[in-house]
Amino acid sequence: MSERFAPVAPTQPADSPASVQPARASRHIPLVDLRPGATTGNPLPVTQPPLPPRGKLLDRRQRPLHDLRISVTDRCNFRCSYCMPKEVFDKDYAYLPHTALLSFEEITRLAQVFLAHGVQKIRLTGGEPLLRKNIEVLIAQLAQLRTLEGRAPEIALTTNGSLLARKAAALKAAGLNRVTVSLDGLDDAVFRQMNDVDFPVADVLQGIQAAQQAGLGQQLKVNMVVKRGTNDDQILPMARHFRGSGVQLRFIEYMDVGSTNGWRMNEVLPSREVIALLQTAYPLVPLEAQAPGETAQRWGYADAQGQFDPELGEIGVISSVTQAFCGDCSRARLTTEGQLYLCLFASQGHDLRGLLRAGATDAELASAVGHLWQGRDERYSQIRHELRHELRETSDVADAAPSPHLNTGQDKRRVEMSYIGG
Repeated sequence: MSERFAPVAPTQPADSPASVQPARASRHIPLVDLRPGATTGNPLPVTQPPLPPRGKLLDRRQRPLHDLRISVTDRCNFRCSYCMPKEVFDKDYAYLPHTALLSFEEITRLAQVFLAHGVQKIRLTGGEPLLRKNIEVLIAQLAQLRTLEGRAPEIALTTNGSLLARKAAALKAAGLNRVTVSLDGLDDAVFRQMNDVDFPVADVLQGIQAAQQAGLGQQLKVNMVVKRGTNDDQILPMARHFRGSGVQLRFIEYMDVGSTNGWRMNEVLPSREVIALLQTAYPLVPLEAQAPGETAQRWGYADAQGQFDPELGEIGVISSVTQAFCGDCSRARLTTEGQLYLCLFASQGHDLRGLLRAGATDAELASAVGHLWQGRDERYSQIRHELRHELRETSDVADAAPSPHLNTGQDKRRVEMSYIGG
């Protein structure tokens, strides 16, 4: 079966020169050429001395490499303001040409290299990953891989749900284990405003139902990005809708990813306020994390005796702004054109595609990944959190100030959410 792109609007001819596309230039950031003999970028010795995989790879802060997130397309059919605002990603925006993208076979080969270093979970993202035609073929290929323990890796996918109704059964049959759907409100007017392409909420709910019917319901999550003054009135309706449905609802603080979404601190609704609001309607009890490095804090709906009731389910909050979780972050991110990023807020990528297409062996690829992860020291969110704490101690209005990006010492242009995946 051939692997191609699904049609998506807005589009741009694949051979449009990037040099005349300023919007694209603002999205893609400098890369490091890892090919032997390259003279540009970070001089980190990624191939010498050789670094064979030994099953557990630790960075400079002793964080293991455990999760790999792979963006399979830079395209999306939504124009959410916090991710791909229409003013930047308009009809003239030049997407990556097909030849620049990793093929399914290249993705699978690189995924096996990461598994050799201890990766257990693979998450497919975008853009919108279901726009990549025959995505189920890639999932089937990844499902054939094995961890060092001889198990198939856990394969997950994050989607806006727009194509999920027609794809859910095929995704499950191919070997998908988990699916996460982004949904920022139940009120149709609010949701259409958020996605900015007039897409109805009913179609996303239909996709969620299809995923449950296909057998993905046990591991189905719904993510809601909460933006103060925009969709915070949807918190209780979303909780009411998904309570007892078997779907875990998670509320995500509006993040300062990239530089195109106009992020402002005063639009962040802290997770503690989300929990306080939910507790006005439903009693909640805190739950233990299910795995090290888990980004969401879990809360369970309580029964009349104040105990967690699994039948009612649970919610999660991802406090990416107010409570940094850099300390145990175990995630690497591979973009659709084969660039490795070591942080969601990275200002530099590493060119694995160049190494791959230059004829590198699996051992050389594994050595490159190993050296890069061992040199990893990123902790952007933690630095930002520490600086905000210092500001609160010196100013009575620090929290109220409509300040954009804080000076974290990492003020270079950062990678965009839609390019790196969430």
